[in-house]
Amino acid sequence: MTEGIAERRPRRRGPGPFALVVMPSLVAMAGVSTFLALQSDQPAPGPSSGSSGTNMMGDKVNGSYLPWLRRATRDCPVVTPAVLAAQIDQLSGWNDDTPSVSKQGIARFTDVQWKKWGRDDDGSGRASPRDPVDAIMALGRQDCSLVREMTALRTRGTVNGDLVDLTLAAHTVGTDTVARAGRVPAAARDVLDEVESRRARYESLVRQNPEATEDPTASTLLSPPLRALTVTSAFGTREHPLTGVTKLHTGVDFGAPQGALVSAARAGRVEFAGMTRAHGNRVVVDHGAIGGKRLETTYSHLSVVLVAPGQSVSVGSSVGRVGSTGLSTGPHLHFEVLLDGQYMDPMPWLRAPAG
Repeated sequence: MTEGIAERRPRRRGPGPFALVVMPSLVAMAGVSTFLALQSDQPAPGPSSGSSGTNMMGDKVNGSYLPWLRRATRDCPVVTPAVLAAQIDQLSGWNDDTPSVSKQGIARFTDVQWKKWGRDDDGSGRASPRDPVDAIMALGRQDCSLVREMTALRTRGTVNGDLVDLTLAAHTVGTDTVARAGRVPAAARDVLDEVESRRARYESLVRQNPEATEDPTASTLLSPPLRALTVTSAFGTREHPLTGVTKLHTGVDFGAPQGALVSAARAGRVEFAGMTRAHGNRVVVDHGAIGGKRLETTYSHLSVVLVAPGQSVSVGSSVGRVGSTGLSTGPHLHFEVLLDGQYMDPMPWLRAPAG
């Protein structure tokens, strides 16, 4: 039966009108297009792709934008040039075009944000979010402001976490949302992951174009905060003895008797002195710039605080007494060292106690 049906179908005895008239024209047009494309030095236009975006970013950031990225982050090295570049990459792919009329330029500024942060940084005569240099500098100013806000919240114990992550989260969902969560909110996590996945590429670009900068030498810059340093919990990843959560232990715990005097490790100004939920009675001392980077030390779980915010302290002066306030299993001093907001292992910074 199938064969019968096949036999009744009419047979095409030659090419139809489409093949005779239209196809030759299309073939001719395709040939001309191919010839022109081969003769041209410019690539044929097409939709943006990941690879083309990478080439564009590599050329432009490495060539002309990198000095501006450095300048934009000079006042708050917590946000490095690589972080700022990766953030812009996540926001826009370094592409000025956007279907949204409310968010403009490579940093996707709203009108309200631009009014606050935008300036004519490259001297073109007009501040514009569509000017890449103006946008880079404005985003750097905004991020630096968020760093200061997150630093203050973290100092008071309102939030916990990496300062860069907290800053990017505040940019994404707002400072109030981060403060309510007490950490990086889940709503911002995808953005942080995307920025992190791009950061290595820009760190490589920065390394290929070094500036003459030197890192401060940690060795023996700080005096011991206690007469004897008995380490009961070192710096690094650990499981918290009370919460059971495994995360970075941001300082060193020194065992000491209840009420033992705790001394400032270096001259400076008291930035915070008061009670926090996790660290109990806590003192934070700002020691100013060391090698161009801000140095701070913290003293936590104190039974008594002996200084006040804004007070100047000298090396060896008493800031409090050992205690077990906050999340603590017994009397000890939790001592931290922060360089530009980043937690450092305190041990290389400390001179040995005098015998």
